[in-house]
Amino acid sequence: MTTAPPTLSIIGIGDDGLDAVPGNARQFILEADILAGNERTLKLVTEANGKQLLIGTDLDEVVEQIQAAGNAKIAVLVSGDPLFYGLARFLCDRIGHEQCEIVPHVSSMQLAFARVKESWDEAYLTNLANHSLDAVVERIRVAEKVGLFTTETCGPADVARALLAQRIDYFTIYVCENLGARNERVTRASVAEIAERSFESLNVMILLRDSEVPDCARDPLVRSLFGNPDEVFLQSTPKHGLLTPAEVRSLALAQMALNTRSVVWDVGAGCGTVSVEAAQLSPGGQIFAIEQDAEDVKLIHQNAERFGVSNVTPVLGQAPEAWADLPDPDAIFIEGSGREVVRIAESAFERLDAGGRLVANVISIQALDELRQALGQHASQVQVWMVNIARGTDQLERLRFDALNPTFVLAATK
Repeated sequence: MTTAPPTLSIIGIGDDGLDAVPGNARQFILEADILAGNERTLKLVTEANGKQLLIGTDLDEVVEQIQAAGNAKIAVLVSGDPLFYGLARFLCDRIGHEQCEIVPHVSSMQLAFARVKESWDEAYLTNLANHSLDAVVERIRVAEKVGLFTTETCGPADVARALLAQRIDYFTIYVCENLGARNERVTRASVAEIAERSFESLNVMILLRDSEVPDCARDPLVRSLFGNPDEVFLQSTPKHGLLTPAEVRSLALAQMALNTRSVVWDVGAGCGTVSVEAAQLSPGGQIFAIEQDAEDVKLIHQNAERFGVSNVTPVLGQAPEAWADLPDPDAIFIEGSGREVVRIAESAFERLDAGGRLVANVISIQALDELRQALGQHASQVQVWMVNIARGTDQLERLRFDALNPTFVLAATK
């Protein structure tokens, strides 16, 4: 059984026009009945004689016109790689994968990172055409590397000024203009310098974090008692992203059953997210943030100060020795993996006041099983939750979900 060749080709193209397009794709463009693209890409193929279909902001209308064309040969021209913040995914979903052929070109993002001689496999990459500047700034705050497509209405200077307004000045910025064209230019400068300059509308920004500089958490004007966004907490650079996510933190704090005067142990507190929010829920209580990393202990102090809570006491040391002189707790939170978390949880449970709650967050099934069995020997019931969370984000006028790593929460009452 043979399959008919696709009648729709989504072709990546650069400023050099047809010169750098593979031979078969070049032939398809020249023979196409319809050429679809924005004004810029259509001007790159003056040799082609097909009917031109201008792609604007109404992508549904474009799909309708493509579908109405029947068996006509259609070439959709996209700058760079059609699958990298391009139209390919949208068109394949709407028209059908079997009807589409994709021919990639080097993305301007790839060119930008090549120009500054930096790898981009771990960079935060985004497009201001699809995401708000405020949301992007919050992601930049804690990133190591950033690749950013700007827009005509929000250029490099606007981004830089937004960063400075949030006290984010610890990046070196490269603005790569007109990549691949004869008038290509790459500018390297500080955030403050970029904020004062003007650039061509066709540009890509690369931001490289200055070495050994901690992120600067935004000062939240409106705070919740718990479940605050992860980005409002100061985090150490090597451990970025390892804090307890807001959704898991909310579940854990709810299960700790705190009152206004609870004594809480947060064992393995990290940067203190659970400690800080427990302090807000229990303003007359005592919250002990037990952490063996001295750098994280500093962050606990800073996060407590940022949220205006004075009842968090950081304790530098390793469990169980670190809690030897602490008052017995009403609630305990533990986060970890492996057999070490089982040993610590059993030791902590012995110190728990009658009626108190121990809540643990583990990421592996093995740790879940071992900890559940261990707590089951001391408590009549061990509650368990498997937490799968996906956060919604906009992409090409469509909603997609980015999944967090699955995790397990256990709770037991003494």
